[in-house]
Amino acid sequence: MSDSDRQPSILMVEDEEDIAFLIRFLLERHGFTVRHAADGRQALEALDQETPPDLVLLDVMLPYHDGLEVVEQLRQRPAWQAVPVLMLTAKAREADVVRALELGADDYVTKPFQPDELLARLRRLMRRR
Repeated sequence: MSDSDRQPSILMVEDEEDIAFLIRFLLERHGFTVRHAADGRQALEALDQETPPDLVLLDVMLPYHDGLEVVEQLRQRPAWQAVPVLMLTAKAREADVVRALELGADDYVTKPFQPDELLARLRRLMRRR
């Protein structure tokens, strides 16, 4: 299988099961391979144990370690530094957006999100790599 045949992989960090299910369905239907971490602890374990994906889709409000903590840890690991991070959250306060971007997130989508917009933003970030 050549690189161009390979399905792009996404690590999705989302604690709400119904949203995780919807996102996985949407992404897999559009040709992405999805790995799911259900909380901040699983996300940090993935940083140490897994090959970096093509993109990380990261919720901000998570049990154990929030998404801001996860993105900060992720950016400190050399293998993960170039991986685009798209934050997904219900917190639309400007301070949260600014903090996420300062810590190394590449983009920010607020819930409830439009599936087409989410896909367009994911694709744009992956094209940049």
